[in-house]
Amino acid sequence: MTNSKLYLHALACVLAAVFTMTTGPSYAQGTDSANDFIHLVTPETKNQLWLNPGMASYHFQQDKNFNGGNWGAGAEYRFNSVASVTMGRFYNSDRDYSNYAGVYYQPIAIGPIKLGAVFGGFNGYPGANNGGWFPAVLPALTWEGDWVGANLFVIPTVGDRVHGAISLQLKLKVFDHERIAE
Repeated sequence: MTNSKLYLHALACVLAAVFTMTTGPSYAQGTDSANDFIHLVTPETKNQLWLNPGMASYHFQQDKNFNGGNWGAGAEYRFNSVASVTMGRFYNSDRDYSNYAGVYYQPIAIGPIKLGAVFGGFNGYPGANNGGWFPAVLPALTWEGDWVGANLFVIPTVGDRVHGAISLQLKLKVFDHERIAE
């Protein structure tokens, strides 16, 4: 099985697992009605730290031999049920190192999946600003369980500067003030 097919298979398994967890009324936390499958997320203060090992990417241009194992290290601090800040470093599609920093804003949910975007910046791509920092807005879906979660990004193709992909980032919660207080 090729790396691309392996990433797609892993992505399909994760998504299938997430959607099977949507049975029952518990998915609608943070909404006024437990019967609303699609709802606005009620903003609530959070104090959580998530760590991730980078991401796996499936590139739209399969003939270009881009790196799909975008491993590295990253952190996400969730300060609100609809927003978090993130930063990290990973081995990018061009086989060079990239840094990133951004803010997630995800005010809508479908079942347990939050929808929105991450607004931020990246560097390390030779075709984009000569490897310097550039702004980016990426559609992002997030699922967060008690201690594990996943972010799914859609990266658009921008000429020969940014290589379009679907990227999956698994994450582990290492700190939750609410859990300690319970």
